[in-house]
Amino acid sequence: MASNSRYLREGIVAGLIGAAIIAVWFLIYDAARGRPFRTPALLGAATFEGVRDPALVPTAAHLVLPYTVLHGVVFAMIGVLIAYLIFSAQRQPSRLLAMFIALMCFEVFFLAIVTWLAHPVLNELGWWAILLGNALAAAGMLIYLFVGRRALGRALLGPWPRVAREGLLAGLAGAVAVAAWFLAYDLAAGVPLRTPALLGAALFHGLRDPDALVISLPLVLQYTVVHGLVFILFGWAVAGLLALADREPRLLFGIFMLFCCFEVFFVALVAILAEWLLEALAWWTILAANLLATVAMLGYFFRGHRMAWREFLAARH
Repeated sequence: MASNSRYLREGIVAGLIGAAIIAVWFLIYDAARGRPFRTPALLGAATFEGVRDPALVPTAAHLVLPYTVLHGVVFAMIGVLIAYLIFSAQRQPSRLLAMFIALMCFEVFFLAIVTWLAHPVLNELGWWAILLGNALAAAGMLIYLFVGRRALGRALLGPWPRVAREGLLAGLAGAVAVAAWFLAYDLAAGVPLRTPALLGAALFHGLRDPDALVISLPLVLQYTVVHGLVFILFGWAVAGLLALADREPRLLFGIFMLFCCFEVFFVALVAILAEWLLEALAWWTILAANLLATVAMLGYFFRGHRMAWREFLAARH
């Protein structure tokens, strides 16, 4: 009972920390655009009143406050789930994989709900701001839950420096593989650096017409930085799961599922939030790029985890 109350209490605190982080992020984001509290007002109007046109939404307390309460309650429930999975992972390491899956599902679920309730809201908010806000909240929650529990982290993942190094190098390998593929594709088409410039313009400047694209070095560099960070974060997640797989090789199946989910998630995200990009890029080029990244990352990872791989294959027979 004491153990249950502990993860319940700490999960609620972690969830409220995550809710506070994302609230502060959007407060800064809205203030930078000269419209404080605009984001919770938009999401509150979409959630409670079904408003789909951002132009009809006032920035008012009757929208901001109810959404803030709902936001806190949802994050508190997510925090309890994550705390339970982390604490129980001491006995069943596979629970840590469930934690990563839960976080990814929450991210996809939130985007899907916003898209379903009020797709036009995304045009004003920027989908990247939502993803970044949720990523910051997840990081804050995990940091809180692992602070003071370094022994738990070492028991689950082994030496942290090795996990961090493996994730960093594997993530960079995946990012370079994708960048090299699209560089070759753009060179073959006679428009060098078109793809990163196109994605950067869509991500940071809301470009909707590919014919209006002006390829520039700042656009390419902006997208390259984000591209690299995303792959590094994914590399760290997989490195942590592989550290668990050294103890429980069956988790390798979950890691392959994670790569498949990453592939589908990226294509679906482009299709939902910027469908015109699929016409400009062609879906098969995105799948091919991510497949090359998967091969590069797994090739690097399994050099250091051959024993787990052999045990996994032996268990299949």
